[in-house]
Amino acid sequence: MRAEVLQVADGTFLVHGNHVNWVILKDGDALTLVDTGYPGDRPGLLESLTQVGGSPEAVAAVLITHAHNDHLGSAEYLRVAHGTPVYLHPAEVPHARRDFLQQATVKDVVRNAWRPGVLPWAAHVIKAGGIDHNPVTAPAPFPADGPLDLPGRPVPVHTPGHTDGHCVYHLPEAGIVVSGDALVSGHAISRIKGPQILPGFFHHDRAGVVASLELIGALDGDLLLPGHGPAHRGPVRAAAELARDRAS
Repeated sequence: MRAEVLQVADGTFLVHGNHVNWVILKDGDALTLVDTGYPGDRPGLLESLTQVGGSPEAVAAVLITHAHNDHLGSAEYLRVAHGTPVYLHPAEVPHARRDFLQQATVKDVVRNAWRPGVLPWAAHVIKAGGIDHNPVTAPAPFPADGPLDLPGRPVPVHTPGHTDGHCVYHLPEAGIVVSGDALVSGHAISRIKGPQILPGFFHHDRAGVVASLELIGALDGDLLLPGHGPAHRGPVRAAAELARDRAS
Protein backbone atom coordinates (compact mmCIF):
# COMPACT_ATOMS: atom_id res chain seq x y z
CA MET A 1 0.00 0.00 0.00
CA ARG A 2 1.03 3.59 -0.57
CA ALA A 3 0.97 6.00 2.33
CA GLU A 4 -0.36 9.54 2.03
CA VAL A 5 2.17 12.01 3.43
CA LEU A 6 0.87 15.45 4.43
CA GLN A 7 3.11 18.24 5.68
CA VAL A 8 1.02 19.89 8.39
CA ALA A 9 3.65 22.24 9.85
CA ASP A 10 7.36 23.00 9.50
CA GLY A 11 9.18 19.72 9.93
CA THR A 12 5.97 17.86 10.84
CA PHE A 13 4.28 15.28 8.64
CA LEU A 14 1.06 13.33 9.25
CA VAL A 15 1.03 10.07 7.31
CA HIS A 16 -2.20 8.20 6.56
CA GLY A 17 -1.64 4.47 6.26
CA ASN A 18 -4.45 1.99 5.87
CA HIS A 19 -6.94 2.97 8.62
CA VAL A 20 -4.16 4.32 10.87
CA ASN A 21 -1.75 7.25 11.05
CA TRP A 22 1.83 7.87 12.06
CA VAL A 23 3.79 11.10 12.43
CA ILE A 24 7.27 12.08 11.24
CA LEU A 25 9.16 14.94 12.89
CA LYS A 26 12.14 16.27 10.96
CA ASP A 27 15.04 18.42 12.09
CA GLY A 28 17.73 18.73 9.44
CA ASP A 29 18.54 15.21 8.32
CA ALA A 30 17.29 13.56 11.52
CA LEU A 31 13.82 12.15 12.12
CA THR A 32 11.59 11.13 15.00
CA LEU A 33 8.91 8.59 14.13
CA VAL A 34 5.77 8.54 16.27
CA ASP A 35 4.03 5.17 15.81
CA THR A 36 4.59 2.86 12.86
CA GLY A 37 1.21 1.61 11.59
CA TYR A 38 0.24 -2.04 11.18
CA PRO A 39 2.85 -4.69 10.29
CA GLY A 40 1.32 -4.64 6.81
CA ASP A 41 1.95 -0.90 6.55
CA ARG A 42 5.73 -1.41 6.41
CA PRO A 43 6.18 -0.66 2.68
CA GLY A 44 4.16 2.53 3.12
CA LEU A 45 6.07 3.44 6.27
CA LEU A 46 9.44 3.10 4.55
CA GLU A 47 8.16 5.00 1.54
CA SER A 48 6.94 7.82 3.78
CA LEU A 49 10.43 8.24 5.25
CA THR A 50 11.81 8.56 1.74
CA GLN A 51 9.12 11.07 0.75
CA VAL A 52 10.14 13.47 3.52
CA GLY A 53 13.78 13.23 2.45
CA GLY A 54 14.80 10.70 5.08
CA SER A 55 15.52 7.01 5.48
CA PRO A 56 15.24 4.33 8.17
CA GLU A 57 18.83 5.09 9.16
CA ALA A 58 17.88 8.73 9.80
CA VAL A 59 15.27 7.82 12.45
CA ALA A 60 16.78 8.83 15.80
CA ALA A 61 14.04 7.05 17.76
CA VAL A 62 10.61 5.53 17.48
CA LEU A 63 8.09 6.87 19.99
CA ILE A 64 5.02 4.72 20.55
CA THR A 65 1.73 6.14 21.82
CA HIS A 66 0.61 2.66 22.88
CA ALA A 67 1.47 -0.92 22.09
CA HIS A 68 -1.37 -2.06 19.85
CA ASN A 69 -0.32 -3.71 16.60
CA ASP A 70 -1.68 -0.89 14.44
CA HIS A 71 0.80 1.50 16.09
CA LEU A 72 3.63 -0.89 16.97
CA GLY A 73 3.75 -2.66 13.60
CA SER A 74 7.29 -1.97 12.41
CA ALA A 75 8.93 -0.88 15.67
CA GLU A 76 10.76 -4.18 16.18
CA TYR A 77 11.83 -4.23 12.54
CA LEU A 78 13.44 -0.79 12.86
CA ARG A 79 15.05 -1.74 16.18
CA VAL A 80 16.60 -4.93 14.83
CA ALA A 81 17.45 -3.82 11.30
CA HIS A 82 18.70 -0.32 12.10
CA GLY A 83 19.35 -0.21 15.83
CA THR A 84 16.59 2.36 16.34
CA PRO A 85 15.59 2.77 20.00
CA VAL A 86 11.90 2.28 20.73
CA TYR A 87 10.58 4.41 23.60
CA LEU A 88 7.28 4.21 25.50
CA HIS A 89 5.85 5.18 28.86
CA PRO A 90 7.25 2.86 31.56
CA ALA A 91 3.78 1.34 32.10
CA GLU A 92 3.61 0.48 28.39
CA VAL A 93 7.03 -1.17 28.14
CA PRO A 94 5.83 -4.61 29.33
CA HIS A 95 2.81 -4.29 27.07
CA ALA A 96 5.13 -3.78 24.09
CA ARG A 97 7.07 -6.90 25.12
CA ARG A 98 3.71 -8.72 25.23
CA ASP A 99 4.07 -9.64 28.89
CA PHE A 100 0.32 -8.98 28.75
CA LEU A 101 -2.14 -7.67 26.18
CA GLN A 102 -4.68 -4.88 26.61
CA GLN A 103 -6.73 -4.72 23.44
CA ALA A 104 -10.07 -5.75 21.98
CA THR A 105 -10.44 -9.52 21.81
CA VAL A 106 -12.07 -11.66 19.14
CA LYS A 107 -15.04 -12.00 21.49
CA ASP A 108 -15.29 -8.20 21.72
CA VAL A 109 -15.38 -7.95 17.94
CA VAL A 110 -18.02 -10.69 17.63
CA ARG A 111 -20.21 -8.96 20.23
CA ASN A 112 -19.96 -5.75 18.18
CA ALA A 113 -20.39 -7.34 14.75
CA TRP A 114 -23.82 -5.68 14.47
CA ARG A 115 -22.17 -2.26 14.19
CA PRO A 116 -21.90 -0.91 10.63
CA GLY A 117 -18.39 -1.36 9.29
CA VAL A 118 -17.12 -3.73 11.98
CA LEU A 119 -16.85 -6.86 9.81
CA PRO A 120 -14.99 -5.15 6.92
CA TRP A 121 -12.74 -3.45 9.48
CA ALA A 122 -12.03 -6.79 11.18
CA ALA A 123 -11.13 -8.38 7.85
CA HIS A 124 -8.70 -5.53 7.22
CA VAL A 125 -7.15 -5.92 10.68
CA ILE A 126 -6.41 -9.59 10.03
CA LYS A 127 -4.95 -8.90 6.58
CA ALA A 128 -2.75 -6.07 7.91
CA GLY A 129 -1.30 -8.17 10.72
CA GLY A 130 -3.38 -6.65 13.48
CA ILE A 131 -3.73 -9.91 15.38
CA ASP A 132 -0.20 -11.20 14.79
CA HIS A 133 2.14 -11.81 17.72
CA ASN A 134 4.37 -8.78 17.19
CA PRO A 135 6.33 -7.85 20.33
CA VAL A 136 9.19 -5.43 20.69
CA THR A 137 11.79 -7.54 22.46
CA ALA A 138 13.78 -4.66 23.95
CA PRO A 139 11.55 -1.58 24.34
CA ALA A 140 12.78 1.18 26.62
CA PRO A 141 11.15 3.77 28.87
CA PHE A 142 11.66 7.42 27.99
CA PRO A 143 15.28 8.38 28.70
CA ALA A 144 14.36 11.60 30.51
CA ASP A 145 11.47 13.59 31.91
CA GLY A 146 10.14 16.57 29.98
CA PRO A 147 11.07 17.35 26.36
CA LEU A 148 12.98 14.52 24.69
CA ASP A 149 16.27 15.33 23.00
CA LEU A 150 14.96 14.26 19.62
CA PRO A 151 13.80 16.01 16.45
CA GLY A 152 10.66 18.00 17.29
CA ARG A 153 11.47 18.05 21.04
CA PRO A 154 8.31 16.05 21.83
CA VAL A 155 7.03 16.01 25.40
CA PRO A 156 5.37 12.72 26.47
CA VAL A 157 2.15 13.18 28.44
CA HIS A 158 0.73 10.11 30.17
CA THR A 159 -2.93 9.66 29.21
CA PRO A 160 -4.00 6.26 30.57
CA GLY A 161 -7.24 4.60 29.65
CA HIS A 162 -6.98 3.20 26.14
CA THR A 163 -4.07 1.26 27.64
CA ASP A 164 -2.39 1.74 31.00
CA GLY A 165 0.66 3.40 29.49
CA HIS A 166 -0.88 5.37 26.63
CA CYS A 167 0.93 8.66 25.96
CA VAL A 168 0.25 11.64 23.76
CA TYR A 169 3.15 13.75 22.53
CA HIS A 170 3.01 17.52 22.89
CA LEU A 171 5.06 19.81 20.64
CA PRO A 172 4.70 23.07 22.61
CA GLU A 173 6.66 25.31 20.24
CA ALA A 174 4.59 24.16 17.26
CA GLY A 175 1.25 24.03 19.12
CA ILE A 176 0.71 20.40 18.13
CA VAL A 177 -0.59 17.38 20.05
CA VAL A 178 0.01 13.90 18.64
CA SER A 179 -2.89 12.15 20.33
CA GLY A 180 -2.69 8.46 19.38
CA ASP A 181 -5.93 6.71 20.31
CA ALA A 182 -6.77 8.88 23.34
CA LEU A 183 -8.50 11.42 21.07
CA VAL A 184 -9.22 10.72 17.41
CA SER A 185 -11.05 12.48 14.60
CA GLY A 186 -12.53 9.44 12.87
CA HIS A 187 -12.40 5.66 12.57
CA ALA A 188 -13.42 3.02 10.06
CA ILE A 189 -16.40 1.93 12.21
CA SER A 190 -17.41 5.39 13.43
CA ARG A 191 -20.13 7.43 11.75
CA ILE A 192 -19.03 10.54 13.65
CA LYS A 193 -16.64 13.06 12.11
CA GLY A 194 -14.39 15.25 14.19
CA PRO A 195 -13.01 14.91 17.72
CA GLN A 196 -14.21 11.79 19.53
CA ILE A 197 -13.05 8.81 21.53
CA LEU A 198 -13.08 5.36 19.99
CA PRO A 199 -16.01 3.00 20.62
CA GLY A 200 -15.92 1.56 24.12
CA PHE A 201 -14.83 -1.99 23.28
CA PHE A 202 -11.47 -0.69 22.05
CA HIS A 203 -10.49 0.64 25.48
CA HIS A 204 -8.94 -1.13 28.42
CA ASP A 205 -10.52 1.49 30.71
CA ARG A 206 -13.12 3.73 29.04
CA ALA A 207 -13.58 5.90 32.15
CA GLY A 208 -9.83 6.49 32.14
CA VAL A 209 -9.98 7.61 28.51
CA VAL A 210 -12.66 10.17 29.34
CA ALA A 211 -10.68 11.39 32.35
CA SER A 212 -7.53 11.76 30.23
CA LEU A 213 -9.36 14.14 27.90
CA GLU A 214 -8.93 16.77 30.61
CA LEU A 215 -5.16 16.26 30.50
CA ILE A 216 -5.16 16.61 26.72
CA GLY A 217 -7.37 19.70 26.87
CA ALA A 218 -4.87 21.38 29.18
CA LEU A 219 -2.14 21.21 26.52
CA ASP A 220 -1.53 24.39 24.55
CA GLY A 221 -2.09 23.80 20.86
CA ASP A 222 -4.26 24.31 17.82
CA LEU A 223 -3.42 21.25 15.75
CA LEU A 224 -4.35 17.69 16.68
CA LEU A 225 -2.67 14.76 14.91
CA PRO A 226 -4.66 11.64 15.88
CA GLY A 227 -3.95 7.96 15.43
CA HIS A 228 -7.11 7.64 13.33
CA GLY A 229 -8.82 10.24 11.17
CA PRO A 230 -7.62 13.48 9.58
CA ALA A 231 -5.66 16.27 11.22
CA HIS A 232 -7.93 18.53 13.25
CA ARG A 233 -7.25 22.26 13.33
CA GLY A 234 -8.62 24.38 16.14
CA PRO A 235 -7.97 24.70 19.87
CA VAL A 236 -7.01 21.36 21.37
CA ARG A 237 -9.03 22.26 24.48
CA ALA A 238 -12.20 22.62 22.38
CA ALA A 239 -11.51 19.29 20.63
CA ALA A 240 -11.12 17.52 23.98
CA GLU A 241 -14.31 19.11 25.32
CA LEU A 242 -16.29 18.07 22.24
CA ALA A 243 -15.01 14.49 22.54
CA ARG A 244 -15.96 14.45 26.24
CA ASP A 245 -19.45 15.74 25.44
CA ARG A 246 -19.89 13.10 22.76
CA ALA A 247 -18.64 10.38 25.12
CA SER A 248 -21.30 11.29 27.66
